[in-house]
Amino acid sequence: MIISVINHTNGKVSDEELQNAIRAINRQIREDYEPYWHIGGELRLEGRSGKKPSVQNIADMRGDAVLYLWDAADVDNALGYHDLNNRGVPYGFVFTELAKQLKEEWTVTLSHEALELVGDSEVNLLVQGPHPSDSRRTVFHWYEMCDAVQAETYEIDKVKVSNFVLPLYFTGGEEKGGRNDFLGRTYRGKTLQSFGVNPGGYVGFFNPQSGEHETYTAKGDRIAAKRLKVKSKMKGARRGIRYQRYMK
Repeated sequence: MIISVINHTNGKVSDEELQNAIRAINRQIREDYEPYWHIGGELRLEGRSGKKPSVQNIADMRGDAVLYLWDAADVDNALGYHDLNNRGVPYGFVFTELAKQLKEEWTVTLSHEALELVGDSEVNLLVQGPHPSDSRRTVFHWYEMCDAVQAETYEIDKVKVSNFVLPLYFTGGEEKGGRNDFLGRTYRGKTLQSFGVNPGGYVGFFNPQSGEHETYTAKGDRIAAKRLKVKSKMKGARRGIRYQRYMK
């Protein structure tokens, strides 16, 4: 998959800075992500044809999917482009202002979105698994690679990128010596469990009992709760509709 990256930050992030981030994330996809998931992609910075995307022209997108780096949280203005023109084209947004509100580097958000765009480009894959707070019930988890560990980062060539889960995470049992996420950090003596969540992260799922998409964070995890509140502002952008349901 070739992912076109379009810089709409109006100079707040220079193309040179973005190229450095793209180089690090491409290395992450190639060296860290693809050996586990056996699917890959490559980010390429493309020029933009105007101050903002045209609803009549998608010349800026030259690959299989597109990621926009946007300098504000003016989501409604950005989303109109996709609602009118990019139907069926995988896409994502990295809102630099929302990254600031989350107190994380925009490069982490770009890494997060890139890995999940490669893993589930149409945002329509679900995996059967236990309900996060009641293992006796079965739900259908979102096929998201970073949400459960999204507060965790590491560096590649001095660029911060997001941690991600491994295929074993989406299995029904724990395998001795198995790894469920790339970094494998330990909390209270335990690493991430299958379908579990680490501090600062959350999981989303479709609940057949309620007929709704729902989200789960560990009790008392204020950081994760803040992340969901901020991401609810994304509205229709990629997973934004799912986030909105959390706010009901």
